[in-house]
Amino acid sequence: MARTRYRRRKQDRPAELTEAAMLEFSSNGYDATPVEAVAKRAGVSKGLLYLYFKTKEDLFKAVVRSFVAPRVDALVTRIDDTDLGVEEFLRGPFLETARELPRSRVRHLVRLMIAEGPKHPDLTRWYWENVLSKALDALQRLLRRGVQSGEIAPSAIEKFPQLLLSPVMFSVVWMLIMQPHHKLDTDAFIGAHVDLVLSAIKKGET
Repeated sequence: MARTRYRRRKQDRPAELTEAAMLEFSSNGYDATPVEAVAKRAGVSKGLLYLYFKTKEDLFKAVVRSFVAPRVDALVTRIDDTDLGVEEFLRGPFLETARELPRSRVRHLVRLMIAEGPKHPDLTRWYWENVLSKALDALQRLLRRGVQSGEIAPSAIEKFPQLLLSPVMFSVVWMLIMQPHHKLDTDAFIGAHVDLVLSAIKKGET
């Protein structure tokens, strides 16, 4: 029994460490979080933490892989596998994911990237290559399929799929800074943006 518990504990440890790192990074920022603090929160020694993650950068990347990458990968897979048209997809799976992000702990990682990213270009480059570019490329593929099928008209959004993500980023920043002073219904806000985009790009509706 003890052997089974030890094996389960060992298998769970990377997840426990990334959870502890997420909490420390969210509370104190990336630069102000020593590895020792993450180890202490996880209830392990610093040496044991280094068995799993060689550097603090590796630990941050593991946090992104745990909390952000699965959401992006799921969206990319749904875009590539879907039989839905652009409007159905944007009103369905895309809107579901977009509304969820500002309320999730992902917003704390966005805050870190905004506040501390300029000091860590290697991390921001890694985030771009492994997370953000994948989401944008997939959205661009969706939009181009819509143009090719004749569902939507050619427009600037094909070149700038960031236009679809802009209300999500705005909502994240609002939740972090302004929500205590003026509540914004981010679900309705993001939904209104999707409505505006579709009214502009749907074939025959400008």
